Amino acid sequence: MQTEFDHIVVGGGSAGCAVAARLAEQPGARVCVIEAGPSDRNIRVKVPFGLVNLLGSDRRNWKRKTMPMASAGGRQVSVPRGKMLGGSGSINSMVWFRGTRADFDAWGLPGWDADTVWAAYDEIEARMTPTRLPHPHPLSEAFGAMFAANDPHAPPTPERESAGVFHTNMRRGARWSAADGFLRPSGATVITDAEVDHVTFEGIRATGVALRSGRHLTARSGVILSAGSIESPMILMRSGIGPADDLRRAGIEVRIDAPGVGANLHDHPGFGLHFKGQGSGYGLTLGQLPAWALSPFKWMLARSGRLSSNTVEAGAFYALDGDTPEIQTHFMPFLMGWQGRAIIWGSGYFADVCLCQPRSRGRLRIGADRYAPLIDLNLFGDESDLDQMTQAVGKLRSLLDAADFGTRRAPEAFPGTHVTGEALREVIKTRAGTAYHPVGTVALGGPLDATGALKGAQNLWAADASVMPRITSANTNAPSMMIGWQIGGFVAQATWSDQRNIA
Repeated sequence: MQTEFDHIVVGGGSAGCAVAARLAEQPGARVCVIEAGPSDRNIRVKVPFGLVNLLGSDRRNWKRKTMPMASAGGRQVSVPRGKMLGGSGSINSMVWFRGTRADFDAWGLPGWDADTVWAAYDEIEARMTPTRLPHPHPLSEAFGAMFAANDPHAPPTPERESAGVFHTNMRRGARWSAADGFLRPSGATVITDAEVDHVTFEGIRATGVALRSGRHLTARSGVILSAGSIESPMILMRSGIGPADDLRRAGIEVRIDAPGVGANLHDHPGFGLHFKGQGSGYGLTLGQLPAWALSPFKWMLARSGRLSSNTVEAGAFYALDGDTPEIQTHFMPFLMGWQGRAIIWGSGYFADVCLCQPRSRGRLRIGADRYAPLIDLNLFGDESDLDQMTQAVGKLRSLLDAADFGTRRAPEAFPGTHVTGEALREVIKTRAGTAYHPVGTVALGGPLDATGALKGAQNLWAADASVMPRITSANTNAPSMMIGWQIGGFVAQATWSDQRNIA
């Protein structure tokens, strides 16, 4: 089996697939993508509603958890991460947002201004073709019409107050991930079920990777880490690159003292309102059992029906003060459990509040077990985040009260409209999770230069959500692909002439 390549991309997720496609554009390029998990060729991946099952999978989900966080009531919070081709883009709800132009201008880095990034998105979207969810529930349509100025066919946008049915990266009622749009057409060599232990070096030059199995692969021109905001910094730390004291405590020889590796960890904190009532949304009821029984056949024959739902069908962005939205809401026309089980008997719907630009910052560290990250999101470490979310729940309740749900309206079952003020603040602190958008742990302008290259090393880059200096103001899957595409271009530009000279 081939062991030498021009470039090795570690991680076959949303960013890694885009990196591979960009590198493979070069004539004769030998690109290898190494994925820790299996292939995505599984019916649960392709069926949009299959994500409900995949989130509980041990084989296709890293199923990470935070450490107990004092700032969030001493709780551990789940940090699900995709572990298969397509990465988290193979287990997510496929919601498509660029972020705002101000998000990227705020990074203040050359090559990442809004005009440049928007041009990159145009190229990305030519492959991914995000479109409006084709068969939304009537509740989702009603939720999306809550702002009178909306174009009913346009997606909501974090640029202004807006609501609507989401646009998703689905094709013909099935998931269309970065593995479909980028990796498969690229012709790159793909190795699955192969976890990378560390990057190998000669001096300061990255030369390849060592797998946990003991196998070594060589990269003549570069290694690109695209394993995500949790695994990319872990690979760097196992390679001796990270905070020196942490590495020494873990028994790892320090190659580069890089305190920024693992720092700046943040995510969109989220808190949900649960509504339960007969005749409202989807759920498990005697009356809905026939429809659920027929749903596999409707999906197989017509790519429609309940299984074609991405679950998170609609949403909104709204402001608490001024004109710029600080809050994103995801709307699901399904009854979600709130007492330890996701699926319970009954019907209803769900809407959350997510903070677009949290101020709290946490850290990821390596522990005594070099493969088990110590994750501290530090949710609500900055109490202004909790203040805004408490205020946001009040406004969301008002928006939902005004929505034209008609006879499908259901009462708030959790936490209940009677829970307000300090009581609501405490419930949020002790029950909130995240939108599953961890970013920032190997940031551009920190451990990386503006091209994604690791400072102090040669031929080593990172390209995934970990490189975001500051999170984008909505779902991060599309930005991850854009980051992979952009940094893949930077890598090709930096290495291709050298590679041809070596040959």
